[in-house]
Amino acid sequence: MPRRDMPTIWKIEPHTTAKHEILRHYLEAWFPILARWNGRVLFIDGFAGPGIYGGGEPGSPLIAIKTLLDHAMFARLHCEFVFLFMEPDGKRAASLNAQLTAFFASRPQPKNVHVEVLGTTFEDAAETVLRQLDEQKKRLAPTFAFIDPFGFSGMPLEVIGRLLSFNKCEVFLNFMYDWVNRFVDNPEQQENFKSLFGTDSYRAASKLSGRPRFDFLLELYTSQLRERCKFEFVQSFSMIHASGHIGNVLIYGTRSLDGVRVMKDAMWKVDADAGTQFSDRFHDQEVLFTGRNVDVAPLRTALVQRYAGRDVRVEEIVRFVLTETPYAAGHWNRLVLSPLDREGAITVTASPRKKRFTFPEGTVVRFPGQSA
Repeated sequence: MPRRDMPTIWKIEPHTTAKHEILRHYLEAWFPILARWNGRVLFIDGFAGPGIYGGGEPGSPLIAIKTLLDHAMFARLHCEFVFLFMEPDGKRAASLNAQLTAFFASRPQPKNVHVEVLGTTFEDAAETVLRQLDEQKKRLAPTFAFIDPFGFSGMPLEVIGRLLSFNKCEVFLNFMYDWVNRFVDNPEQQENFKSLFGTDSYRAASKLSGRPRFDFLLELYTSQLRERCKFEFVQSFSMIHASGHIGNVLIYGTRSLDGVRVMKDAMWKVDADAGTQFSDRFHDQEVLFTGRNVDVAPLRTALVQRYAGRDVRVEEIVRFVLTETPYAAGHWNRLVLSPLDREGAITVTASPRKKRFTFPEGTVVRFPGQSA
């Protein structure tokens, strides 16, 4: 439920800057990966906004385009890039168009980059795209959908699931927990919440409070993305506002393990100590990008216990780390397996490696102990 008094352009918050950093880091990897194997890729910004913030900071549409054009590999990416920006507010759409015009006045728009601002809601635009695909009997091109609403309406789970049902489509959305928490018991908003969650199971939140309420609502939403939208992998990243409470959660859904790897790397670049959250309270205290306090002891313990007495391929270890722990791909190798190898605590039984203490694909590691 967006604020009706929201100005056309507003001041950027620290957690918004952090959100944009995650988006930028992810797109730096996503654009070249998809462009190598596809003739067209699509970036959708479902709640595009005015394109600029009060201090002159660029909005997500400009960040996405600039990330592509500044990429070192862009000249070698012979692919059509389509950017669709949905913004129903007339003043914000006009501002976004002005920002895009100014941007491309400063640097020519490449012929393989197409940009369109749609003066409509994400829901209406998605329905139009789905209707066209159905009429033309076509599939949606590989798509990254960035869905960043002001509240909790206008992003029906059913529409997200249908729009992004194709294999190479992904979603990165902003689950506005603060708004959800405040209005989930409001009788006038029940249809909006049923649309948001794709079920009325959210009603059970009325019996909960505090952290259990947050955990329940987040788990319900992420489980719906898995079950109803068929995103095999779902990752989340919490944003702690100046109040000290979780205000919103960034949620990423994909069917690609490589996508999980890239997104977790992006999240760890913003939270270099845990990869799970950002706090407005610490934004000016040089906490970003420290990476000095990564505690991998829990990961080491988890691997040793899980694979005790077994020979296991590193591909299985990577999948476990990426999908069942908060750690990123780089942690299992350099910070866990390499020290275990040096200590003689594990044995490499097969490997194509050319250097000691490395673990390329095809490596098989034996963990001591008895299997459970």
